Formats: sequence, C-alpha cells, structure tokens
Amino acid sequence: MAKANRTAYRCTECGWQGVKWAGRCPQCQAWGTVSESGGAATVRTSAVRPSRPAVPIATVDADAAQARPTGVGEFDRVLGGGIVPGAVVLMAGEPGIGKSTLALDVAARAAREGRSVLYVSGEESAAQVKLRAERIGAVADTLYLASETDLATILGQLEQTDPDLLVVDSVQTVASAEVEGAPGNVGQVREVASALIQAAKTRGTAAVLIGHVTKDGGIAGPRVLEHLVDVVVAFEGERHSRLRLVRAVKNRFGPTDEVGCFDLGDSGISGLADPSNLFLSSRDRPVPGTCVTVTLEGRRPLVAEVQALVSEAAAGSARRTTSGLDPARLAMVLAVLGQRGGVPLAKDDCYAATVGGVRLSEPAADLALALALTSAKADLALPVSTIAVGEVGLSGDLRPVTGAPRRLAEASRIGFTEAVIPVGSLTEGRPPAGMRVHEVATLSDAVALVLAAAQASTGATASAAPGR
Repeated sequence: MAKANRTAYRCTECGWQGVKWAGRCPQCQAWGTVSESGGAATVRTSAVRPSRPAVPIATVDADAAQARPTGVGEFDRVLGGGIVPGAVVLMAGEPGIGKSTLALDVAARAAREGRSVLYVSGEESAAQVKLRAERIGAVADTLYLASETDLATILGQLEQTDPDLLVVDSVQTVASAEVEGAPGNVGQVREVASALIQAAKTRGTAAVLIGHVTKDGGIAGPRVLEHLVDVVVAFEGERHSRLRLVRAVKNRFGPTDEVGCFDLGDSGISGLADPSNLFLSSRDRPVPGTCVTVTLEGRRPLVAEVQALVSEAAAGSARRTTSGLDPARLAMVLAVLGQRGGVPLAKDDCYAATVGGVRLSEPAADLALALALTSAKADLALPVSTIAVGEVGLSGDLRPVTGAPRRLAEASRIGFTEAVIPVGSLTEGRPPAGMRVHEVATLSDAVALVLAAAQASTGATASAAPGR
C-alpha cells in the first residue's frame, strides 16, 4: 500500500473531506464548517475474498424485511405499514412537542403484542419514565427501562436484553468514551449513531432514535446522521395547539408523502384518523372574512379554514400579520388582489390566520386567502357551503391544482356543496355527486363570483328575517 500523508479538512455538517480549506463547504453550502481534521492517508485497498458471495436477486428471501405494525395507526401510515426489523428510525422535533410520549406509546404497544422492547433514556431517570408511562397507560411486562448515557453500557444492555425494538431518547445525550468531546458534538453524535445502527443491523433489531433540532428547525448534529438512518420522521406542530403532524422526510421502505395526525393531551398522544373537523370553526351563522379550502398533506386531503381581518390603518405603513400562513404568500396575494382583482388593500391593516393551529404552506390555499380578504374588505359573508382551492399567479390567473377529485370528495364528505377551482383542475376525474363546481380562469372572475353569491345570500337572509 502506498501512503501520502497530507493535511485533510472535513465539514462538520455533512462530512465532506478535502485537501484544501474552504470557507464554504462545497457539498452542503454551509459557511464556517470546514476545519482541519489532522493527517490523512491516501490508501489503496486490496481485494479480499468475500465471506458471503453475491446471489441472484430472485433467490433473496424478502420475508425478513416485511414491516411489522407498531399498533399506532397514524405512525404506521407514515412509516409505510410499520417498522422493518433492523431498520433505524430517526424522530426529530422541537422540545416538548411529544416525541418521547409517542416513542413510549409505540414501545408499550409493541411490548403488549409479545415483543421485547428496550427503552433507553438519557434525559430522564427510570422512575420519571415510569411516571409518564403510568399517566399515558404505557406500562407493559416486556418493556424494559434503562437510564444510561454511556454508549458501551447501552450496547451491553442491548446484548443482555436482546430486544425486538430499541428506543434511545435521545441520541444527542449519549457519549462514547473512545471519542473526545462532550455529548452532542459532531464527533460524538456520529460515533453513537454509527454504533447503534451497526448493532441494530447486525442483530435485526428495529431502532427508534430521538433527535433534537436546531433553532432553524434542522436536525442537530452532522448531516451524515440523516444519510445513515433508514427513516427520518419530523414532528411538526404549534406549542399552544394540541394538533401534531408527523411527516416522513426520508423513508427507504415506504412513501415520503404521508402525514400522520395526532392529538397531544394530558392523557398522552392519540392518532386522529379524521382531523378535518379540527380545522373548522363552529358557528351558527356565516361571518365575513372566512373561507374554507382543502389542502393536501402528502396524499391526505384536509379541510381547513382561513380567516382574515381588514381594518383601516391608523398611521404609518399598513400592518401584515399571519398565523399558520406564509407571510410572503400573504404579501403576494395582497399585491395581486390590488393590481389584478380590483380589491385595493395597500392602505389597510391585514391579518390572516388558520383555525386549529394547522399550517398551510401549499400554494393551493392562495385562492381561499384571497377570497377571505375580499370578504373581509367588503364585509360580506361567503356562503358557508362553499370551498375555494387554487394557486394565484402574479398575472392574476389561477393555476390548476393537483388531486382535485380527492379534495372535492373530502369536502363533500364534510358537507360542502359548492367549490370554486381553477379551469383545468378536473382533468384527473369527476366531482362527487351533489357537488356543484365553478371553474374560473382568473382571480377577478373568482372575486366577482363569490361576491355575487354573498350578496344573494345576504339578500335572501334579510328578506326572510322577521319584520323585513
């Protein structure tokens, strides 16, 4: 073997290596993450005889890689049917969002099905985990608890217990004595994750690793951690809301466009098979400034309500405030409404929010936001049986949306009878029976349509009122 010693540089975020220092990593484009990693050697590896020769793919037994349900339906939906033996799942989210509660619930349900589970907590003692397990009803005979932060001890517990499922809470609290540095730094996280993944693959044990996130929302630690694991699951939700969304960012064994909905309460976390009603406000009469839309979270349609309030600005520049919506989308919709829709709002304070803590990031919610602002400006309530779905373009046109039949079917199931959608959205299928669909080409046409319907509804209500 020929060696050439030279100084090497490594990126602490993604693991990129090079012989020259760079202020910006060429691979992950992060600034200030490239540092010297000591002497490196260019080694030529010689070929060796493999212990297990390659076999034809048709003769490989795939039964060992079949997913096993966890007992939590919404979590299984995200994973693609369950956890595959030997697979490693990385669950990341903000503090207090419910990661540990969901992991403990999954562990208890797996233990009740006859599987042995090892739950390792590096943040809480075994007694503290037991108290939380009793509160959420997650106590089982084959669920073993260990409060450890040393990697060697955890590997010893794994050999002694030989579980079917391993849960580590969290990977940033575990450290190896063979690596310098405090728990949670780049070197420690890489070593701990590599050792746990290798142990899980060798023993055929499914593993769930809980990870922290940075202030920017990314998973803490090196990016190589996300490449090593099989599944990356992201926890989303507002701290002041009970709704939690679990989304698969990476999945080697299933789809990445599925979303699980959970309700986090005092008695634990439970799946929501039908969460649409959580995003609608209950009222006896229509109110100006509201419009209902149907968004696609993965392949699941969710009915959500957009609320808007428009008031005259007191002094200075007008305010723009959002909750659950992208501020940039609001600014764009306001500009298009003023220039193309005939609804000037440049001098008004505009507030937009969603109901139930859901966050709408899909462009298909643009039309509902525009119509809610129009309704608030005109002080006319839109018909309560109408939904609006569509993406607003800068030229004032409405762009077709994907999955229109699924959206309309979900709205019809909830009880809506009319829909405003862009022209060309129903090329994939037909609307459900009883649903009246209005296809419009521009935002101005949609505004004129809903304002006429609102005025007609208001006039009918006024004529039917007592004393009129």
